[in-house]
Amino acid sequence: MAPEVVNRQGHTHSADWWSYGVLMFEMLTGSLPFQGKDRKETMNMILKARLGMPQFLSAEAQSLLRALFKRNPANRLGSGSDGAEGIKRHGFFSTIDWNKLFRREMKPPFRPAVARPDDTFYFDSEFTSRTPKDSPGVPPSAGAHQLFRGFSFVASSLLDEEGFAEPAQPTPHPVVQQLHGKNLLFSDGYILKEDIGMGSFSVCKRCIHKATNTEYAVKMINKTATDPSEEIEILLRYGQHPNIITLKDVYDNGKQVFLVTELMRGGELLDRILKQKFFSEREASSVLHTITKTVEYLHSQGVVHRDLKPSNILYVDESGNPESIRICDFGFAKQLRANNGLLMTPCYTANFVAPEVLKRQGYDEGCDIWSLGVLLYTMLAVLLRLPTAPRTLHMRS
Repeated sequence: MAPEVVNRQGHTHSADWWSYGVLMFEMLTGSLPFQGKDRKETMNMILKARLGMPQFLSAEAQSLLRALFKRNPANRLGSGSDGAEGIKRHGFFSTIDWNKLFRREMKPPFRPAVARPDDTFYFDSEFTSRTPKDSPGVPPSAGAHQLFRGFSFVASSLLDEEGFAEPAQPTPHPVVQQLHGKNLLFSDGYILKEDIGMGSFSVCKRCIHKATNTEYAVKMINKTATDPSEEIEILLRYGQHPNIITLKDVYDNGKQVFLVTELMRGGELLDRILKQKFFSEREASSVLHTITKTVEYLHSQGVVHRDLKPSNILYVDESGNPESIRICDFGFAKQLRANNGLLMTPCYTANFVAPEVLKRQGYDEGCDIWSLGVLLYTMLAVLLRLPTAPRTLHMRS
């Protein structure tokens, strides 16, 4: 709700542009711009219009959001005589041809994975796990018969009797149709190449997209050993962050799940450490700053990585710039839910695990902070003797 709606002093169409800004903020960050611990605090935050702007957003995105979140509706972008045209002219939309968009001639950069009409994959399980409750009925009025004018209803049992029942749908992972249309096999869209990495329950290979000849990496996960749903959900929600590996595509053949991601041409942070023998404090500070800001973002979204180590920090190119860093391998990552308490499952790699994880008495996102400390120590001293094959433990209670 816009401030003028909250204070009940009357509002115009400008209130919709405030809501438009809320939607934009949520799509870009995965969180709400004004969210207090209760309704009263949330209303106060809206009335004050105090916005904590994430710095990973582009300058154009920040500019548009600030223009939409004007407390005075008369000053809000879109409230002028030209209405939405002012918003469409903003620099954030400079790459969009609005005429082509209206004619549906533009290819969307992202197509939500919807496997069936009632797919709820993009709904947070915080809500889908709740027991449904009936809303309290309101007393009927003289105009009650008008409530459902324009709506129609046909019992599903009648459709079944008349042979209109929907055919049985296959049940692959909900995101297998994300970007590749009707091609359900990985081999339909990609050519598999050489191995480039190995994980506890997966192998990573280079692959080539047949249609565009673009190189990607594909992580092939053994479904009998681990459930990749959490990793896929986290990457879909937060992979647009500039320092988190981007998920491009998903396939599922029943035995394996194929996660297609951008190809990390710059190699691992571990390789760079071993090659340089040590980092200067200035270099280590720059690298750790980028990683820490990314981990801070994940924690703000309730995500714990649980396996931060040099081999899971990669460079997208060979420049070596901190901006090219990507946090990868979210196989142990966990999305914290409301009221689910501490994490209990011991997921870690030896040498990088926090003490509270080993105690098995419950832990939280603080385990990632310990791992950041080990990362910094490794970059500065390289006195931590990493075993040839780091021992990774994943136990399920």
